[in-house]
Amino acid sequence: MTAELPAAPTPVQRPTERTHHGDTVVDPYEWMRDKTDPEVIAHLEAENAYADARTAHLEGLREQLVKEFVGHTQETDLSVPVRRGDWWYITRTTEGDDYPKFTRLPVQPPSDDNTDPLPPALEPGVLLDGEEVILDAQAMASGQDFFSLGGFRPSPQHDLLAYAVDVAGDERFALEIKDLGSGEVIDQAVTGAGYGLAFSPDQQWLFYTRVDEAWRQHQIWRHRIGSDAAEDVLVIEETDEKFTIGLAPSRDGSTLIIGAASTTTSEYWILDLTDPTGEPVSAGGRRQGVEYDLDHAGDRLVIVHNDGNVGFALAEAPLDDPAAWREVVAAAEGERFESVEAFAQAIVLELRTGGLASVRVFPRRADGSIDVGAAWDISHGGELDTVWADASPNWDQTRLRYQLTSLLTPPTVAEVPMAGGEPIILKRTEVPNFDPSLYVERREWATAADGTRIPLSVMHRKDVTADGTNPGYLYGYGSYEASMDPSFGATRLSLLDRGLVVAIAHIRGGGEMGRPWYEHGKLLQKKNTFTDFVDSARHLIDTGWVAPDRLSAEGRSAGGLLMGAITNLAPELFRAIIAGVPFVDALTTILDPSLPLTVGEWEEWGDPLHDPEVYAYMKEYSPYENIRAVEYPAIFASTSLNDTRVFFVEPAKWVARLRETVTSDQAERPIVFRCEMVAGHGGRSGRYAKWEQRADELAWLLDQIGATELV
Repeated sequence: MTAELPAAPTPVQRPTERTHHGDTVVDPYEWMRDKTDPEVIAHLEAENAYADARTAHLEGLREQLVKEFVGHTQETDLSVPVRRGDWWYITRTTEGDDYPKFTRLPVQPPSDDNTDPLPPALEPGVLLDGEEVILDAQAMASGQDFFSLGGFRPSPQHDLLAYAVDVAGDERFALEIKDLGSGEVIDQAVTGAGYGLAFSPDQQWLFYTRVDEAWRQHQIWRHRIGSDAAEDVLVIEETDEKFTIGLAPSRDGSTLIIGAASTTTSEYWILDLTDPTGEPVSAGGRRQGVEYDLDHAGDRLVIVHNDGNVGFALAEAPLDDPAAWREVVAAAEGERFESVEAFAQAIVLELRTGGLASVRVFPRRADGSIDVGAAWDISHGGELDTVWADASPNWDQTRLRYQLTSLLTPPTVAEVPMAGGEPIILKRTEVPNFDPSLYVERREWATAADGTRIPLSVMHRKDVTADGTNPGYLYGYGSYEASMDPSFGATRLSLLDRGLVVAIAHIRGGGEMGRPWYEHGKLLQKKNTFTDFVDSARHLIDTGWVAPDRLSAEGRSAGGLLMGAITNLAPELFRAIIAGVPFVDALTTILDPSLPLTVGEWEEWGDPLHDPEVYAYMKEYSPYENIRAVEYPAIFASTSLNDTRVFFVEPAKWVARLRETVTSDQAERPIVFRCEMVAGHGGRSGRYAKWEQRADELAWLLDQIGATELV
């Protein structure tokens, strides 16, 4: 069989030099950056052909995995209706369709005027009388190689619908406004928009964002509906390249909230939407190192901030003096306040406590003040429960909607009275062919070399024991203070049912354990992220849960950087690695301020362009720079040609250097690389295409660790 394997693509070497801080680096593959070069495209197509050939024997397993994914999905389904004003908005999926239909239904008022109406009883696949389809994404995607919606917002009077469409995968959207009475699209003037949409109350204006050449949201614009986009007005521009800007309307519709943020600093503005052509007013200014989140609470502003509080604090400010913050309550030891939402009856805080996401509700008194003493937390008591506030768009609603999940708890939507009380379970996602009693989930702790305890979320079948023979899968990210909270994933069942022990390593650089957890995994402490993951892997092996030669790992984007770093650091620990859209040429990227997002990334990684210490530190861990001539795991790298966050060239270069350097038998431990030629950072569009993409990756991984058969 080995003799029949095709040769891996070998790109030509065209050395280029770069010199920084007296250090000259020769890069033979930088020429592959130009996606308009036919030779680059030919190389990527050759890589795809090679990947096809090296995985051809897995076709049956890929088909089986897709069947399992489909078998664990109620394909014809619907969301819990969300009330916006006098309408219920609903998302419906249909068997065989990649994309959903969006519908709406008039609200029937409750008999008791003091309570919110409960969502209507709906049946999958059956429209109720009066329910109308307002957007058919499946029909819109017909004939497109790629399709994605980037925004969806009904107007205040609910007779217009604004939405954003991407058909290239580059996250630059064309905006459309539809008249819901006639069904006609009345405005298609704006193109090249970013994320975020807001109507003015009079429905004459639509506010939106734009991105610059580096794909940084840097401007807020105002568009008069029905006019030429050339007449649009710039509302505010963020000129500091470290910052991105966004927008959202307040829950009562009175105010446009504009926020700009870098990794370490924030600034917010408020714009009175009763005067949509007015000027935004800063709501706290910009102070280096001060981060805050803000919401409009009717008679005041509420703010979550870190000014003098490492775990953040909740504050309030009067509308006529929005910079005059008054602290309401600070985070306790071990807590991290994250964001705040305001309602007429309560202030809702999303926070982290005990390493898990949680929600705390502060009832409001009759005068609008915040009753700290009456605060209560939403909890269902599970060891790995993740709870977050769900869509609750109405200012005056009396119940808060939230979601609950864990590794073994399918997404559950519930509502609970703002003043506390028994929750109403509205929906638990149906997962066909899933019996949770067959599995276990738990929290474990690995110990880092410096003594730090690293939390792991672990799951496996009950009949799996710690006998040192099991295949394993370890996932990690560890950047940007992003938390990889325990959540249900139906595709993981295909791993569990093949005997894998599945774990998430909550490593430093993420936000799971609060702000210090993040601070100790960035800049000149970034290597903690990588060693934490290695120590987590050793924990699984040393405790007998995973066999030493059957451990796999996966990370995507900045988690792909993690994968590159840990394969250099401890290649002997891992048998197979999936590196999705991997940030593996980090030093080259962060040295070039002309590339998308680079300047803003300096607060996360450091500035190697101007700081020789940062340059030397990054060069010590950047995956492309540190590949060793030793035996490596098998590696599956994937990317997309139109990715604006991590350019395709990074894994293309990395794979070429891996193949020419490592000493492992690439017949037994192949290095394969797939590039989606019409897609962006999220890969293929459409749920069936995504299932096929995931089956491609997992079939390869299961084959490598000898776990292709169901147990």
